[in-house]
Amino acid sequence: MISTHTPPLNQRRAGVLLHISSLPSDRNVGDLGTEAYRFVDFLREIGATVWQTLPINMPHADNSPYQALSAFAGNPDFISIETLQSQGLLLRKSDAEPQVFKKVELLANAYEAFKIRGDKKEQLALTRFCKKQAHWLDDFALFLVLKKQFNQAGWNAWPDEYKNRDAATLKHARKTLAHEIAVVQFTQYIFFTQWLKLKAYATKKKVFLFGDIPIFVAYDSADVWAKPHLFKLDAHKNMAVVAGVPPDYFSATGQRWGNPHYNWDAMAADGFSWWVSRLATQNALFDVVRIDHFRGLEAAWEIPANEDTAINGEWVLAPGDALLAAVKAALPHICLVAEDLGVITPEVDALRTQYDLPGMKILQFAFSGSDDNPYLPENIEGNSVVYTGTHDNDTTLGWYYSLDDQQRTHFHEYLTQTQVQNQQVQMPEDLVHMALASNAMLAVIPMQDILALDGHHRMNTPGTCSGNWHWRFQWQQLSAEQQKNIKRAIKQSKRS
Repeated sequence: MISTHTPPLNQRRAGVLLHISSLPSDRNVGDLGTEAYRFVDFLREIGATVWQTLPINMPHADNSPYQALSAFAGNPDFISIETLQSQGLLLRKSDAEPQVFKKVELLANAYEAFKIRGDKKEQLALTRFCKKQAHWLDDFALFLVLKKQFNQAGWNAWPDEYKNRDAATLKHARKTLAHEIAVVQFTQYIFFTQWLKLKAYATKKKVFLFGDIPIFVAYDSADVWAKPHLFKLDAHKNMAVVAGVPPDYFSATGQRWGNPHYNWDAMAADGFSWWVSRLATQNALFDVVRIDHFRGLEAAWEIPANEDTAINGEWVLAPGDALLAAVKAALPHICLVAEDLGVITPEVDALRTQYDLPGMKILQFAFSGSDDNPYLPENIEGNSVVYTGTHDNDTTLGWYYSLDDQQRTHFHEYLTQTQVQNQQVQMPEDLVHMALASNAMLAVIPMQDILALDGHHRMNTPGTCSGNWHWRFQWQQLSAEQQKNIKRAIKQSKRS
């Protein structure tokens, strides 16, 4: 068994990046059922001991895991209907038919069955869960139910008494909508229960779960509605500035994410309790947690809300030192990874180093022609997590096909000098082997690269609003030779 306090990054390890939604499934998305357990077994078989996912929170209609309705709530789409059926909570034949699948209705049916069954042990467990998570669950459940009542409109478009959280109005709503609220609470109980069961199985197989949190939250979220004072809003609770990043590798006009910025003074006033609670929740669900856009904890790019692009923004300082000190004091054993890509200053590096957080190295960024490129394998330090590419990159095969002649020649020359030694270039295998052979303590390979898939199978294209987050794999895509090769490569790199 993995000890509770065993540092996940205490030795050379290999991991695979695959979101829960990308697991094989007959339904709309992958889930926490049989295929998730099969994937843990696959990792164990090839010698990988880390499974990295994207954020598992409940997304908006665009399904982006980086724009969630709550920084705490799990995504109900990941709940395994088959598991509920095996527990006797879904009995009708139609519940098993993917073509008539409506998870919201099924979960409401499951709650009715749960109540009828009257198992005191189960009901006590639900009560305890709701009490323990009340600091976010009460507001989230009401938020979700009200959102449905107001035809999915954002909370800032609700009637003023709801938008501004009039106490008498909300008290009445909690009373009249008690059943609908209870269904949402039950849904979250089921999600957390299924997740922690999977985590226990992974622990038994000596596989660590590696999670991810967006640094910012969505404006239309339970978090901003419930605690508007923690965010930079004007007197009408509109955003004056929004988050993003300046022009970079991914976009010539930068990225305008549209998230609200934090009111750091208000957060500091109560010891950053919202952040501590958020990370405590993730720490219970994962063994390792990546903070997306870590540099925003030192300074964040603020864009006037009326700007269409991210060009005309400015860097505004953030109290990352005080925040991380509060987190470490409350959660001394939490294992964090800093996503330190993009415009990184000495101050950001100093903050990451001060708290001994591994940074990220992306091999697709390595071959610019400069010997001091920090992503070149020989420049990667041990306290790092190396990737061929991330969810925001093209697949490695897609990346390779997109290189121009000069870039490809430079890449081939590097391979000849350091890797293949006059052997024929093989992609994506060569980049995968390069990642595994690096000094980084953890090497994470996207599942697409293990399957040698091209750019049609990438997960996300930054700066675009459609065609993202839908990729899913099938076991038939994995050949016996591919599985044998990745297992051998992991073993040869002393990561198994």
